[in-house]
Amino acid sequence: MNTTLRTPRLALVAGLLLAVAGTASAADGDARNGREVYERFRAGLAEPACPAQGAGRFARQYAHAPRQLVERDETLATFAHVVDSMRAAHLPTEYALIPFVESGYKPTARSPAGPAGLWQFIASTARNHKVPMRAGYDGRMSAVDSTKAAVRYLKTLHGMFGGNWRLAVMAYNVGEGRIFSALKRSGQSARTAKAESLAGLPEITRVYDDKLHAISCVIAQAEKEPKWIASLDRPVRRLAPVASSEALVAQHPVDSARSGNGDSLLEGLVPNVVAGGSSAASVGGAPTAPGGPAASGAPAASEASGAVVATPRRHTVATGESLWRIARRYGVTVGHLLTVNGIDAGRLIAPGTVLAIDALPRP
Repeated sequence: MNTTLRTPRLALVAGLLLAVAGTASAADGDARNGREVYERFRAGLAEPACPAQGAGRFARQYAHAPRQLVERDETLATFAHVVDSMRAAHLPTEYALIPFVESGYKPTARSPAGPAGLWQFIASTARNHKVPMRAGYDGRMSAVDSTKAAVRYLKTLHGMFGGNWRLAVMAYNVGEGRIFSALKRSGQSARTAKAESLAGLPEITRVYDDKLHAISCVIAQAEKEPKWIASLDRPVRRLAPVASSEALVAQHPVDSARSGNGDSLLEGLVPNVVAGGSSAASVGGAPTAPGGPAASGAPAASEASGAVVATPRRHTVATGESLWRIARRYGVTVGHLLTVNGIDAGRLIAPGTVLAIDALPRP
């Protein structure tokens, strides 16, 4: 069989075969048992207690979650990787359930509005949180690359809101500025606030934490089903980053991955992959989300990472602006703004405050 890659586009698709799945799998000897993964998830919950009454609307909505976890090896392996990442960062494993809400735990999920991947990052947010995005590779489609960025962001939010996981996930949904404003209006502090009592937030944000808690309870209650527990009793491979698209091209020739009708089996599964350096090109046919650093005039990677520049930029905070929105505008991270300006996480930023965007030049 001739396995020559006949077009650059096919080479791109072949090169990203494992990135679509999220990662390359490690050797069989590096596997662990699915029941171990489940136990680590349960042990890491901030709120393991579940309501005694019958299932609520979100429990019914996500009743499929336990079955989805065990139906495919890839899903269970991805879940295991996310749980491990949260535990390693000392974060509650409720955060490992966010991909159920955002993408249905599908690394290739995409939205017509632009978000893509397991964590549904838009392109600019992905770049701000150091997700690799370059010609021929979209790290949002990698469970390893995108989860690393999600953990970094969630850890920042977790600290900002005094370890209150419910507020942190609400901020993940709507931005930390909106949550700080809601706290101020209600006269509550982040550490002791009751998420359900915050006013002025979109409905989808107000119930976001309830959805995650409902999913955790649905999964916890599934352990009462012997067949489901038995289905967990199997090896689960660990995920590892793909080395490079060039290496994957050699491993997965396109001709060996074609469907009966002559179409590539990968067609439509690699959304928003930038080809040929064009930010509007994608294998799946949908353009990448606008508003990233290239489109907004954001600094190059060296500036976004905190390097000192000759003419430091400044920004005057306007009414209603959040650090997240400002960071996104300039192509930097919230953590970068906090560090450069000596701001404590959780502090409210008053309108009129002048923020340094770049590190000051050394004398």
